Amino acid sequence: MLVVIVVAVIALLVGLAANRWLRPRLLSEDDDTGMAVKDLVGPLLTLTVLLLAFVLVTANGSYGKAEVASRGEARALDQLVETAEYAPAKQRAQIQADAVCYARAVRVQEWPAMSNGNGSTAPSVWSTDVRRTFRTLQGESVFGMLVAADNKRSDEREERLTQASASIPPAIFWFLLATLFITVLALGVCLPRRHNRGQLITLTVITALLTTMLVIIRDVDRPFGGIIDVKPTAITDVERQATRDFLAHHPATQIPCDAKGDRRSV
Repeated sequence: MLVVIVVAVIALLVGLAANRWLRPRLLSEDDDTGMAVKDLVGPLLTLTVLLLAFVLVTANGSYGKAEVASRGEARALDQLVETAEYAPAKQRAQIQADAVCYARAVRVQEWPAMSNGNGSTAPSVWSTDVRRTFRTLQGESVFGMLVAADNKRSDEREERLTQASASIPPAIFWFLLATLFITVLALGVCLPRRHNRGQLITLTVITALLTTMLVIIRDVDRPFGGIIDVKPTAITDVERQATRDFLAHHPATQIPCDAKGDRRSV
């Protein structure tokens, strides 16, 4: 984000400097003539529409899929907790406790890691425990429902982690940044040297808008970090509800993990 702003500012300053010292050597026309403010509106509208379309596609793609996957994972985990009510008492307690710890590990450890496009091994500890408990239920009527709910949770988590990675290749981002630099530089060269207050204001506004657009593209491309991000609201609600239900049915039993989702020491 900082790189985008720095490059845009440098492009603006170099363009204005070129207009001041380079333009008189290249052109023989009067210094008061040049690109008028209305001439800057065309490139502004064209580039703005193109960048907006790119932002909308990115937002509806990566960000939308990340949010859907996050909610889908939470619903699958909630279904797993509710389906465990039909299991024998021992397995029910194990599955529901593991679900609470899984939600804590996702919320506290994996969510911050996804801001950099990474995941965490902490939730996998508890999903492995859940599948280990499933093996003791083979032949029970509830076995198939539990496996289906856990498979759904696993698929949604995989999709969430996939969307955490940048969907825009670095080459495309640097191409957009280079386009921004060249556009602002060219517009700066075309400005008149005198009586150009209106043009200078317009160019500054264009630079600010295009920079903001590119920053938004960069930000939306990582749905779990930055200003526009997907919050762990759904998984937090499931964690709170599952914790309440577990403690209500097993008040004398301690949840096998701490507040961060790490296994407690024996």
